[in-house]
Amino acid sequence: MSTDGVAIRAVGLRRAFADVQALAGIDVQVRRGEIYGLVGPDGAGKTTTIRILAGLVDADAGDVSVLGHRPDDGAVREQVGLMPQRYALYGDLSVGENLDFFRQLYCLPWREASPRIERLLELTRLKRFVDRRADDLSGGMYKKLALACALLHQPAVLLLDEPTNGVDPVSRRELWELLGTFVGQGMAVLVSTPYMDEAERCHRVGLLFEGRMLAEGAPGRLVRELDHPVYVVEGSDRARVTRALTGVAGVRAMSPAGARVRLVVTPDGTPEVARALATVDATLRPVRADFEDVFLARVGADDAAGRAA
Repeated sequence: MSTDGVAIRAVGLRRAFADVQALAGIDVQVRRGEIYGLVGPDGAGKTTTIRILAGLVDADAGDVSVLGHRPDDGAVREQVGLMPQRYALYGDLSVGENLDFFRQLYCLPWREASPRIERLLELTRLKRFVDRRADDLSGGMYKKLALACALLHQPAVLLLDEPTNGVDPVSRRELWELLGTFVGQGMAVLVSTPYMDEAERCHRVGLLFEGRMLAEGAPGRLVRELDHPVYVVEGSDRARVTRALTGVAGVRAMSPAGARVRLVVTPDGTPEVARALATVDATLRPVRADFEDVFLARVGADDAAGRAA
């Protein structure tokens, strides 16, 4: 078992599927008592990373350890909780019956598991639904039951693959509050998400894109270190603005912001962008950067570097 506070360590992780390079040499490190977020769109490599860390898939290259051992070590697997994207609860079983099934799967005696089940039902607010079939739960309740099943054996490491995908905003908040409770007790949590706002709930994040780690660090620090100005365009409709800015080199990223357009601009690109907007009687209003701007700036810079290579 690792004694330096690091629960998950992966260096130079590579994995290909046929001619698709899912991971291109990424490094990941997660400490005990920390939520680490793998943030990126579909196809970034998040699920492949989690499956390798869970011992379900072998890496083509790189060194991987979980709690100081190989992920496929039987003793380590007993200390890892996994919640994949498509968590297969038994729909015909009730909430309580699903928890009891996983109790038996983990070979937990009832006297040991019973207080854990009661606590998890309280924490997930599922106690009054204990007799409801899993198939009759809402999306958010289903995810909370899946999380409770993954936590029943009190793992030291928890791997979550897009746990809030398709979940309503209230349930999303409750799931994150649950994670905070267990991290406070020393658990190491690695969670993947495509939602940029969820990145700010993590202690540290890794920005994944097409199998590459574009940036890593505390979300607040990454936002503060962004050297790209961010603007909202005012004075013209979105369609005209988009046409005027198409092909302008100073635009690093362009996204809708209600009826307006939000821009991430290269460090020296503001004059060029302002000239292009003058042709449609539009102006730039500076706004505070957020985490999504950081991600778009990194992806845009990566694309630009690829074109220049």
